[in-house]
Amino acid sequence: MTITNDPLAIALFSEVAMADQLARARLSKVLPKGMEVSHFSVLNHLAHISAERTPAQLARLFHVTKGAMTNTLGKLETAGFVHIRPDWDDARRKFVAISPAGAQARNEAVRAIAPMFESVVQALGAERIKATLPLLRDLRTQLEKED
Repeated sequence: MTITNDPLAIALFSEVAMADQLARARLSKVLPKGMEVSHFSVLNHLAHISAERTPAQLARLFHVTKGAMTNTLGKLETAGFVHIRPDWDDARRKFVAISPAGAQARNEAVRAIAPMFESVVQALGAERIKATLPLLRDLRTQLEKED
């Protein structure tokens, strides 16, 4: 059997892709009005790191184009959820930080999606999820190497 027809690899990628689509669809339904999954992802990241990042760093992190990240950041800035400032040492570069309103919006989003996460953890079991996370991290790391 050739690698290109390996049912195990095909099944793995099919399940991951379907789970991703379903999770994004469910998240979209429960996020606060007007917030997209991409907005929440950026706000959540910035809230966790408590530091500034450049749009290029965020684009690499989320595996999107610089243009797509610029679009997302523009919407977040218009909503008052992020502050974008020039780099004082290099005017070609900008820095992005979460604003207090962005932190509040992120926290509201977390409260809105918490019941969904809780039901998934309850249905699958915390121990099964903990056991699966290293595999998923390894999969992500492997895919990043091939990117």
